[in-house]
Amino acid sequence: MAYRSLSEFLARLEGAGELVRVKEPVDPVLEMAALADRAAKQGGPALLFEKPTRGALPVAMNLFGTRRRTSWAFSCDDFEERAEELRALLKTAPPQGLWEKLKLLPKLGRLATLTPKHHADGPCQEIVEREPDLGALPVLTTWPHDGGPFITLPQVVTRDPETGLRNVGMYRLQVLGPRRLAMHWQLHKTATAHYRAYKARGERMPVAIALGGDPTLTYAASAPLPPGVDEYLFAGFLRGEGVPLAKCVTVPLEVPAEADLVIEGFVDTSAPLVREGPFGDHTGYYSLADDYPALDVTCITRRRDAVYPATVVGPPPVEDVWLGKATERLFLPMLQMVFPEVVDMAFPPEGVFHNLCFISMRKEYPGHAKKLMHGMWGSGQMANTKTLVVFDDDVDVQDTPQAAWRAFANVDVKRDLVVVDGPVDALDHASPHFAFGSKIGIDATRKWVEEGGREWPEPCVHPPEVVARMDALYDRLVPGAAPLRRMKLAVPPAASWTPKKGSIL
Repeated sequence: MAYRSLSEFLARLEGAGELVRVKEPVDPVLEMAALADRAAKQGGPALLFEKPTRGALPVAMNLFGTRRRTSWAFSCDDFEERAEELRALLKTAPPQGLWEKLKLLPKLGRLATLTPKHHADGPCQEIVEREPDLGALPVLTTWPHDGGPFITLPQVVTRDPETGLRNVGMYRLQVLGPRRLAMHWQLHKTATAHYRAYKARGERMPVAIALGGDPTLTYAASAPLPPGVDEYLFAGFLRGEGVPLAKCVTVPLEVPAEADLVIEGFVDTSAPLVREGPFGDHTGYYSLADDYPALDVTCITRRRDAVYPATVVGPPPVEDVWLGKATERLFLPMLQMVFPEVVDMAFPPEGVFHNLCFISMRKEYPGHAKKLMHGMWGSGQMANTKTLVVFDDDVDVQDTPQAAWRAFANVDVKRDLVVVDGPVDALDHASPHFAFGSKIGIDATRKWVEEGGREWPEPCVHPPEVVARMDALYDRLVPGAAPLRRMKLAVPPAASWTPKKGSIL
């Protein structure tokens, strides 16, 4: 069931013992972030700060801090359910005749209910402030060397002036004054392309920033959707019903009608850029100050019972680990449409999304792993993946210790490493140039004879029937013991990997 407000989601969390109300006064400058950081790192509860020392609204943090809460945010028990639903939709073949079209109607009918619904206004406009003051909001300063307070969980809405297509992105926003925000639009982001288009036309750019509402709206703003796919349509899929949208008061855009708070304004594309940052980022390091466009705020609207949502990013693990895990599971079916040999993928938290990705695959011919690397580096935001490790399908890439062991055991450095130059994440401080550097692929699969492999040994695996009997015995001997995550049975991918008779090994 979809949530009608952030408060409704908080009520569910509180009813399940997943929310703690912080009744003591806490400062949005450094203090809230420090408390939320501890809660996130220990798998602790969501926090509702009822008495911020600055700003009039309560502040909600660590909303997505566990798999359970992130799944509930998607109105399901586990977000793998949404991944399976997406997989089923993607497998639906284009109808070839009347009978196929008729069979498809139930699915098409359901999809029709997930499209955004348009309204003149909504609860997000119960209070309209035409003389806005950003200083009245409890905007957090999360790290001591931050350039100022930053909005960290926004849904930034823009439109392409040529096509009219909407984009909703999650871009941090630095408060520069009572009516001014710095827009952190990175080089490769869609909002940056919109900005360039408005600048080429000599027009100012309308922007709306929504906060809160159904938590799927917040997640959808962070999702790496293919170009042209509307984020609020995707949110409708996740929440099981279309997102109601309301017309903004001062800009020609629409925002979720049930959002908690909306900031409206324009970017003067002819104006000089403003200095933004530094900011303690999701990499765990400060991203350095740089120049970005400024938003002049024209209006702030909100619900009467508005809650201000925020997050802290920094050294992992923090709350965004679970947003990243949800993205990993939801976008695996899409990746498999392009690369059907992919079995699974994992982004370990230590890789902060773009630094490390594990892929398991069904290897079918010599060089297949290296072909997959190059293909993935050419696919959307996977282009920013700095380290890509490819395994055979018997490796559980969700088990980081197992994957590390298999990689260290299977790799010959000279043969199995691929280094390429190309675009990298704009936040990658290690690259020698801004947003451009090198990436490494590691072929950790079994090597076939054609790839220079010798006779390849099998990993040590207990017989499954023995494991079943001894697991049952262990459970009797050690009541309450946690289940052991076991390695999959190794199955040779093809006969050709066995050394040819008479080969010199």
